[in-house]
Amino acid sequence: MAGSQNSNSPHPLFSSDIGYDASRTTEPLAFRMRPRILDEFVGQEHIVGQGRLLRRAIQKDQLSSVIFAGPPGTGKTTLARIIANTTKSHFITLNAVLSGVADLREAIDQAKTYRDMYSRKTILFVDEVHRWNKSQQDALLPWIENGTVILIGATTENPFFEVNRALLSRSRVFVLKQLTKEDLFKIARQALEDKERGYGLYNIGFEDGALEHIIETADGDARSLLNALELAIETSSSFWPPQEGTSLIINMKDAEESIQRRAVLYDKDGDYHFDTISAFIKSVRGSDPDASLYWLARMIYAGEDPDFILRRLLILACEDIGLADPQAITVVNSCAQAFDRVGLPEGQLHLVHATLYCALAPKSNSILCYFDALEAVQSEQAEVPDHLKDANRDKVAFGHGEGYQYPHAYREHWVAQQYLPFSLMGRLFYIPGELGYEGTKRSDVLIRREAQLAIQPEDLNLIEDVNLIWSKKGKSRLSWRIRSESSTTDRLLAIRTAIFNHLPLKPFDNIIVVDPRSGFYTMEALRRTREGKAFVLLGNKEAKMELENLSKTEEEIIQPEIVTYGDFTTSGATSAALESFFSEAKPSFIILCEFCRVPIDVSEFLAGLAGNVENGLLSFLAFDVDIEASSRLSGALIAMENLNDKEKEFCERLLAFENELGHGPTYARLDSEKCSKQEWFEKKSSMGSSGFRKAILRASYSRPIDEKELERWLDSSTFYGSNFQKAFSESETVMLKSLVSKFNRDPQWPLEILCFEF
Repeated sequence: MAGSQNSNSPHPLFSSDIGYDASRTTEPLAFRMRPRILDEFVGQEHIVGQGRLLRRAIQKDQLSSVIFAGPPGTGKTTLARIIANTTKSHFITLNAVLSGVADLREAIDQAKTYRDMYSRKTILFVDEVHRWNKSQQDALLPWIENGTVILIGATTENPFFEVNRALLSRSRVFVLKQLTKEDLFKIARQALEDKERGYGLYNIGFEDGALEHIIETADGDARSLLNALELAIETSSSFWPPQEGTSLIINMKDAEESIQRRAVLYDKDGDYHFDTISAFIKSVRGSDPDASLYWLARMIYAGEDPDFILRRLLILACEDIGLADPQAITVVNSCAQAFDRVGLPEGQLHLVHATLYCALAPKSNSILCYFDALEAVQSEQAEVPDHLKDANRDKVAFGHGEGYQYPHAYREHWVAQQYLPFSLMGRLFYIPGELGYEGTKRSDVLIRREAQLAIQPEDLNLIEDVNLIWSKKGKSRLSWRIRSESSTTDRLLAIRTAIFNHLPLKPFDNIIVVDPRSGFYTMEALRRTREGKAFVLLGNKEAKMELENLSKTEEEIIQPEIVTYGDFTTSGATSAALESFFSEAKPSFIILCEFCRVPIDVSEFLAGLAGNVENGLLSFLAFDVDIEASSRLSGALIAMENLNDKEKEFCERLLAFENELGHGPTYARLDSEKCSKQEWFEKKSSMGSSGFRKAILRASYSRPIDEKELERWLDSSTFYGSNFQKAFSESETVMLKSLVSKFNRDPQWPLEILCFEF
């Protein structure tokens, strides 16, 4: 039965002296009040509650090897004492801190003697078992294996890290939890009411909050609670023990001194708990290290659970710091792991480290954009675009994966293509912050986002498509090269930079922009005229939505008024809106981007508006790339430095050849409709040829030439290649290859931009 005593216990720790006078003994209260039977044991209902496995094993004296793991003062040694008082087995106790292999050997010899002479089992209790090294723990294994001893190990560490696996596999682990406040109140009442072992002979009262402070500060540790009670009670009288029936009052000062901690107005389950953690998080979020440290110290001093603080910092590291400092989450997580290994009081250093790092880190909450994406998913389950689908299963039948551009086949391992479902094209979720690491990536993110929307299907058709090659015969490997198309984004950026460096835009200028590339040029115009107003004409409603989203990334930008070509040509109200903007805002510039892509009637209407300005203050600029001139390889090679005389002579010959041919190897003929637009601008402008001044802007962009690309250019089956082979010798072809190799050291390809200004 759980209440029976073991008269064979050889160790005073496990003796059951119940006849002593508590008022005269020198033994600590925590020792005196240790439960002797299971019915006196408080807490740990999950392992010793009615019907639980451990309780049944103790009551029936059928215990197998066990390991008790848990924080100090939760009852590990007490359970061992109850087992010692209950079992009929021989009971031996060792402390791993004080005992070595010799002590273990002596205990084993004693166990063998009891087994051989009396046929009695031996239970060996090893306190702080994790303090034994591997060889000491291994020394136990054969004796547990053959039944010579039954092990009860106690540890305050995680047994799955600190105890040998072999020992764990032969034992059942019981994890004891921190005692609750209710458990500690019950233990305190036992001590105050027990007349034999506690203070039941006296009338002891507590000032409001004094006992609660001791229990709160004990933090789940029964030993700490009983030690504090003992100190508070026995120092409250001028001499100890006082006469039976003496009344004693424990005030808050006694309670604070007994547990060496001042009471703080703090309730872990009430308003002060939530208010204080709120003040702490808001101070860290607000980058105030002093306030952050104050609220941290207040929480720790009041006994707040450090794990709770660290959990909140882990959330803050992503929610409030995020990509402004991606290392914040790593630092806080490392501090949390270090705290688990070290514990209090030294673990306060790791709490401070995590707090100060987060307080000092740059802040960004851009990560909350995820919830916008989640809202989009909840409102619409858009289909995966075909080019993003798995090509391994349905490519032939359904075209899945067709058109996907493999980013690693391009320079910088990136290519502009659409990844969102088509119904969400142009939808922005992530708005990059301007601080810290995220700030260094902001420009790249915005430029790539604008470029993704700017790339048109015909851009990809300008270059002969060369797909990645994958051999399907076992031991296949991906053969890739730099594709000339990869320079499309660089080319667009070079054009945009050249144009807007040429235009003398001022921050307060009002402008009209016609942009066939979904706001790619408009975004730069808006950045340069932050204080002005803008009227923008785009190709379609999708482009309008994309520009509206793009412009949100620039907080200082005043949102432009946007119409589409379709609205413009079908709605008189739209034309009236443009005329109204023209008369009221008196724009300083009309910018017609890539005029070959803009409908003629739109261009003509704007040219007419510009022609009606009497004072001549308005500047009109229309531009497009001269694709014939910009396709010439000779222009790229001539621009190189340190050419010798032979190389210069060859480059001059190549230039003459391409002038006669009319273009270079990268030229792709445009459709006749677009060519007619250029002719219209050059010859049929309603303003007359004298109204326009033609100008050429020169720029360059990074565009290396791959060997395979050069081979394709010079192939006799191509128009350029067949004419090249007629005009140049084999030795000159070798020289060209040498020049291309030199060019690739700094591959700047020239651009010519045709401008018409009024």
